[in-house]
Amino acid sequence: MSRILGIDPGSRLTGFGVIERQGQALRYVVSGCIRMTADDHPGRIREIFTGLSQVADEYRPDEVAIEKVFVSRSADSALKLGQARGAALSAVVIRELPVHEYTTTRIKQAIVGRGHGDKQQVQHMVMALLKLPALPQADAADALACALCHAHFGQTLGRMHAALQAIR
Repeated sequence: MSRILGIDPGSRLTGFGVIERQGQALRYVVSGCIRMTADDHPGRIREIFTGLSQVADEYRPDEVAIEKVFVSRSADSALKLGQARGAALSAVVIRELPVHEYTTTRIKQAIVGRGHGDKQQVQHMVMALLKLPALPQADAADALACALCHAHFGQTLGRMHAALQAIR
């Protein structure tokens, strides 16, 4: 059994989601959002780091899946998102957790079946795949989708590795 922490970084709201993978079975553990309350950007960076550090310490993931930064509307927005992502990465790499990065397109393709699904489709599919009783909050759903993407990708890589070993 392994635990995967999915992270959807944001400078005002950072989503997180933890799932467990045991063979082919995937189980929901927890999800939520770190809502920044600080007025200044450095304070928000600290809140991301502290919040994800607490999640990692409490739920003890074995690996991390994080959404890659995409091109933003402005250079300032892209820079702030990159810094938020850096704070999130710092919180997990300091714990020596392996990190896997996925583009938004790859995540949506793995969860929705096409790379340009909308947030509601992602929420609905995450709810269905994890058998949740209600739609998760959008940023938490994105983080869970990232973790699910990694779980599916990891299973595929595992099957490919096993097939290669069988050939040798």
